[in-house]
Amino acid sequence: MSRIDEYIEKQGSPQKEIAQKLRSIILTTFPNIKEELKLGVPWYEGKYYIVSLKNHVNLGFSLKNLSKEEQKLFDGGGKTMKHLEFRSLADIDDEKIVKLLKMVNHKEALKVLKSKLASKSSFYRLRDLG
Repeated sequence: MSRIDEYIEKQGSPQKEIAQKLRSIILTTFPNIKEELKLGVPWYEGKYYIVSLKNHVNLGFSLKNLSKEEQKLFDGGGKTMKHLEFRSLADIDDEKIVKLLKMVNHKEALKVLKSKLASKSSFYRLRDLG
């Protein structure tokens, strides 16, 4: 049993079932995503986290590269991460969560791609000068 499994298994109901469902959505959406226990909770490549709290579960999302409008899709006052709050399995809208997961992943991948292209562009400009 992994440390993530242990974390989820020790939760009470309905947090346990909510966390299991959210984890399943993440792993189905991104089968190769790196999953680790960080700060005592499941983290996914610094983009997402799942935390079970007293009366609910939060699914956290990185705000990196999101517009102000996109950030409004989430709850919380964090500067780098915001979340969606779930109090029951009925609160989980799989389709909406998948769209948000993909949006955050796309924005981060786009930023990396732009950075790589900018580096190559700088290299070619320097090469042309020499």
